[in-house]
Amino acid sequence: MKRVMTTAAVVALSAGMAQAGGVERSTQSTGILFEKGNYAEFNIGGFNPDVSGTVGGGAVSSGDMAPGYGTYSLGYKQALNDKIDLAIVLDQPIGANVSYSAGTGYPLAGSTATISSNAITMMMRYKLPNNFSVIGGLRAEQASGKVSLPFIGYSMKTSTETDLGYLIGVAWEKPEIAARVSLTYNSKITHAFSATENTVGGTFNTAFDTTVPESVNLEFQTGIAKDTLLMGSVRWVHWTQFDISPPAYTLAPPAGVYGQGALVSYANNSTSWSLGVGRRFNDQWSGAVMLGYEKTQPGTTGNLGPTDGYKSISFAASYQASDNVKITGGVRYVDIGNAISNPPVSGSFTGNSGWGAGVRVGINF
Repeated sequence: MKRVMTTAAVVALSAGMAQAGGVERSTQSTGILFEKGNYAEFNIGGFNPDVSGTVGGGAVSSGDMAPGYGTYSLGYKQALNDKIDLAIVLDQPIGANVSYSAGTGYPLAGSTATISSNAITMMMRYKLPNNFSVIGGLRAEQASGKVSLPFIGYSMKTSTETDLGYLIGVAWEKPEIAARVSLTYNSKITHAFSATENTVGGTFNTAFDTTVPESVNLEFQTGIAKDTLLMGSVRWVHWTQFDISPPAYTLAPPAGVYGQGALVSYANNSTSWSLGVGRRFNDQWSGAVMLGYEKTQPGTTGNLGPTDGYKSISFAASYQASDNVKITGGVRYVDIGNAISNPPVSGSFTGNSGWGAGVRVGINF
């Protein structure tokens, strides 16, 4: 059962490949804290979405406006003593890559946008009696972004800012049946950006705040038969806290220029679900399959992120290369939810999907 439990980690590979809710690219799992002894891991993955929409009753297409991207993460866990575990994780919690092809006739043709981030999280786990434990930690997150909207003569680039957040949680285990339940709260992190906004009226040096939202993770697993593990998660993210509102773009004259409202915002929060089964086949090989779901929300979506909810299926395999080295790989197919983008564009985005893949190398020592 110990080796079946390693398949649960594979799910995290595919889970980070595409988060339809917001601009999320990391699930902020605390699973590394439960690895035995001392442990290190390296993850690399990628996701290739195909997202396009139309206007004019289907007469004009945007073309694929969501280029593929790669992600990576590093993790290290140290057992300080029989009560305390320490882990450090480097990942990319948020991100965006938008590129509408030029020359298509679509209203946003030639528009681009990117969000980049890196975060380092230090967390500790303290074991209590009766198989309970408490978790706490700090996260330092670095973020920046830029956008170009040639159809209205606007572009913007932010500074790169680093700010702090925290996490707290609780867990319960029953090792005899490989059971574990953990509940973790991740705080919001607010970045105070300075920005350069280029408009038809000139160049403006401005400032605004953007909050990367708070979230709650419920992760669970349990043995249900010999060499078989049931596992899953529920993740809630407070996306209504996330708002990108550069002053020149947002405000009408004389305070601003365009009076367009928020550049990016979300009217609804998201809840993502996953449920799967892991199975040990022999001493070297184990595998897992997992389903994922996030419901479609009412209303329209932003033109820089015209997706809404998803359904997914992931397959993973784990190979125990030696007593202390395991290699895991996963693939994920995502049926991306249909969306109508905000007026005045009101593009119809339907029939979209994406494929992802990832590899993890883990070493116990």
